[in-house]
Amino acid sequence: MSVLARWCHAHRIAVVLVWLVAALGLGAAALTGGAAFDNGTAADQAKTGNIVWTSDSGSGVDRSVQDQLDPLIADIGQQRGVASVKSPNQPASQQISADRTTAYATVTFAPNADEAAIEKVKSLAENARIEGVSIALGGQAFDDPISISIWSEIVGVGAALAILLLMFRSLWAGLLPIIVAVAGVLTALFATMLLSHVMTLPDTTPTMGALIGLGVGIDYALFIVYRHRRGLMRGRCVRDSIAQALDTSGRAVIFAGLTVVVALLGMLTLGVQILSGMALGAALTVLLTMLSATTLLPAIVSLLGTRVLGRGQRAQLAAGRHEADDEGRWKRWADSVAERPKLTALVAFLLLAALALPALDIRLGSADAGSQPESTSSRQAYDMLSDGFGPGFNGPVILTADTPDSQSLSAFDRLVSQLPAVEGVERVEPLAPARTGQGVSSVTIIPTGSPQSEETAKLVDHLRDNLLPRAEQGTSMHVTLAGVTASNADFASDLSSKIPRLLAIISILGIVLLVLAFRSVLIPAVGAVLNLITIAIAFGAIVLVFQRGLGIDLLGVGSAAPIEPVVPVLIVGVMFGLSMDYQVFLVSRMHEEWGRNKNNLWAVTVGQTHTAPVLAAAASIMFCVFAAFAGGGVRLIAQFGLGLAVAVLFDVFIVRMALVPAIMHTLGKANWWLPKTLDRRLPHVSIEGNGDDNSELSAARETTAEAAGGS
Repeated sequence: MSVLARWCHAHRIAVVLVWLVAALGLGAAALTGGAAFDNGTAADQAKTGNIVWTSDSGSGVDRSVQDQLDPLIADIGQQRGVASVKSPNQPASQQISADRTTAYATVTFAPNADEAAIEKVKSLAENARIEGVSIALGGQAFDDPISISIWSEIVGVGAALAILLLMFRSLWAGLLPIIVAVAGVLTALFATMLLSHVMTLPDTTPTMGALIGLGVGIDYALFIVYRHRRGLMRGRCVRDSIAQALDTSGRAVIFAGLTVVVALLGMLTLGVQILSGMALGAALTVLLTMLSATTLLPAIVSLLGTRVLGRGQRAQLAAGRHEADDEGRWKRWADSVAERPKLTALVAFLLLAALALPALDIRLGSADAGSQPESTSSRQAYDMLSDGFGPGFNGPVILTADTPDSQSLSAFDRLVSQLPAVEGVERVEPLAPARTGQGVSSVTIIPTGSPQSEETAKLVDHLRDNLLPRAEQGTSMHVTLAGVTASNADFASDLSSKIPRLLAIISILGIVLLVLAFRSVLIPAVGAVLNLITIAIAFGAIVLVFQRGLGIDLLGVGSAAPIEPVVPVLIVGVMFGLSMDYQVFLVSRMHEEWGRNKNNLWAVTVGQTHTAPVLAAAASIMFCVFAAFAGGGVRLIAQFGLGLAVAVLFDVFIVRMALVPAIMHTLGKANWWLPKTLDRRLPHVSIEGNGDDNSELSAARETTAEAAGGS
């Protein structure tokens, strides 16, 4: 890595220009061609939406109301892109509530209808003014697309900059990690937009990439800048200092970044298209931020010279005083952990266990419109339909059976006759009369609970696991459940069953990588177990806030609901990689000291002392970036962002700064044990490089001259 650093130093202007040209070129191509993000829905699938109205007093379907609504419905039916409008006035319509206070019209758009056509219909309905009547829009066609305010990025980056300025006391040193991270994220964003034309990527890919990329990009650059500044303060010239920083912290960045990429790509094994797309986009972002930190950063640092130091530090160098940063408080904490390792480990473990405990209550499912903020039209339409037709009306379950003969048709009739008595069923509505020889028979089941309720989930499970198999037994009938409610239950069940496999895959890969890096069996094993605890803390946090509703009003995402099924999978993939990052940065410094003197107490204490300041800053930055996205008003992103924010904070300040050192002090030299047979067969991988912070001060005169002229 030192060779790469020296090359970037020698060709610093060319490196900066290459990054600038690459970003501008990709940006121009991406903005010209646009994006083609796709959530996996069929391109020719027609969208439908409901226009719901209710009377503030009395009937919502009397003649005076209908005389005013009929022209609106007729006008909507004539709009471009509208295939049909089903009015409650049509014969045999079931679109009027039993108490006749609520009614709705269903708008079906043509498959090729664009957003402008849908927005026109929304505008007509929302601007309609009928005295005594409330109108709201709901359904797939009228749902707002997932988007997050740019203010989330601005707030996150702004908070990160404030932390960096407090830490470094230098404007350039504070700006460097931001510049490097933004360069990597922007390049990845443009590349992702172009890739969306040749592979299926969901529309959440850019947001997820920015969330992860900004966090890791700033952190990776921070680690290198921190080591570079220490080198300068120890008397090295700019070239040698950045070479040594890249040969130590840079190696750790490469190793840690690849670990995150491996964890993200582990999600491809699940075979879920939307997750695969997000994983690919996030992995690409991490790779480019890693490349930016190891090429663009050395080039910019070379251009800045000693301006990455504060004025006071440059003055010290000009006066010939070569000193390292004061780490007194971190040294005192490291010494206290070394003095009482077992007590520290016990207290830390009990605290983490208490924080992770709510994770045992996690329930996966898709939030319905009833959990959206009350100010949204979708929530208002949901409430109107729920009040008029019952909570389950918003999420009917479609029961469809293959009935090829009279025997199966009779079995289907018996099944339908049993449904009203099933717990959780409000009523059963036939879609069409069942006839012998028609081949398929269907009914609609209206649950007593809402689509997202645990009651409805139990109903779907009971039908699938008990009632339907018994009804099929001894017949040629085959019964399936369809509809959004049943599909969401299937998706949640499928993903939850795959999480253990994902954990196993990335845990094994992580252990193998750490065995190669640290020539140890216990350190990777302990790290993998502690990573699982960190993930459990993330789950516990999102259960408390999003499932139980503790403080959810502060995030602007509505009310409590089940956890979105993709969120735990994303947290597992990303958080395992980030936890491995911090383990690598912490233990690599310890391993560096162990390699010098084979003294475990010294190695653990010095490694903890030297990495604690930068890990604390890195975790604080990650927390700010993730927490900013949690407040963006999008439920899925908010769950992901909050889970990561809380997990990162406790992973660094409790797990890495207390529990890991305490365990390593307790284990002693056993930390570094590796069977001799395995040691001979494994390739040697160094992620510390030639760490020589304690070597003689080199090139002091050159550094002093640069300090005198570089302010």
